[in-house]
Parts: sequence; structure tokens; C-alpha cells
Amino acid sequence: MKKFHQANLDETFISSKVGFSGRLLQVNIDTVTLPNGRETTRELIHHPGAVAIVPILDDGRMIFVKQYRYPVGTVMYEIPAGKLDPGEEPDVCAARELSEETGYSAQEWQKLTSIVTTPGFTDEVIHLYAARGLEKHAQHTDEDEFIDIVALTPQQVRQMVLAGEIFDSKTLSALCVLEMLK
Repeated sequence: MKKFHQANLDETFISSKVGFSGRLLQVNIDTVTLPNGRETTRELIHHPGAVAIVPILDDGRMIFVKQYRYPVGTVMYEIPAGKLDPGEEPDVCAARELSEETGYSAQEWQKLTSIVTTPGFTDEVIHLYAARGLEKHAQHTDEDEFIDIVALTPQQVRQMVLAGEIFDSKTLSALCVLEMLK
């Protein structure tokens, strides 16, 4: 991911302290100097990064996962995704997560792009992929994951996006980039 700098916009790091450290996330409270010379704090959630995959069957249908998302209090339709393990490369993680969450493996992989989710408070980067040449195996989710799998036609996906039934940002981003690459 490219980084751009511009002197009248850049903030300069001064110091950092840990505000919270958990199983998935760490929150730092950083002190920075603003372009006008003033000091302020930034709350930064560190995230290990993640991948998300649009699995495409030979007939054009796409595999989605449905799962309850506690922070927003609803079952959501999403493309399969998961966080990077320490030292894990995104393409390796993508194959692992596709297998765990859906039970599919893929013969063809296409890197779509990488996105930052909410750059106002987290450094999370999600690497987006498309997977084709799918072969079904057994789903093997983590013990705390409860996931249903559904195959949707492109028309069903469009209708669900327009109806607000698919509203996950990584899913929408991946679908948009995939459409742009057609």
C-alpha cells in the first residue's frame, strides 16, 4: 500500500502508551505534533490485518457466509474473511480462511486490491481476493465461529446490495473492484 506525504498535512509522532491490550486488538494513545505545531493525542487501534475472498463457482454464483455480528447486532451476508496470523502472508491466509469458513479450495487466485477499513482510528488493512476453480471439501470453522454458507447469483447479489441486505464494507469493496475489472 502506497504512502503519501505532504508537509502541510502530515502529523509527526512523538510518543505512545498502551491504553488497552486484548486478544485481537491493542489500543495505543499516541501523542503527535500537528502541521500547525500544536500537540494532540490520537487513539489508534492496532490490528494484525486480514483477508477477504470472493469465491466464484464455475456457474458464476458467489459463495457468501452468513454469521451473527455482535457489534452491530445482526446476521450479515459477507464474503469469507479472516485475520492474518503473526508472520502469515495474505495469500496463505486467504487459502486458509476460504477452506476454514466455506470448505472450498481454489485453483485460481486473483488479488483485487487492499483496503484500509476505518483510517480515522485503526491501521487495519484487508487484502481482497477473488477465487475461482473451486473444489468443495469439509468446512472446518474455529470453535467460536458459527457460519452458514450460501451461493448467490450475481443478480441476487445486486438485488441484495440495493436492498441493503449486503452492507459489509469489505464485501462491497471487493464486489465493486471485481466489477471494475470485468
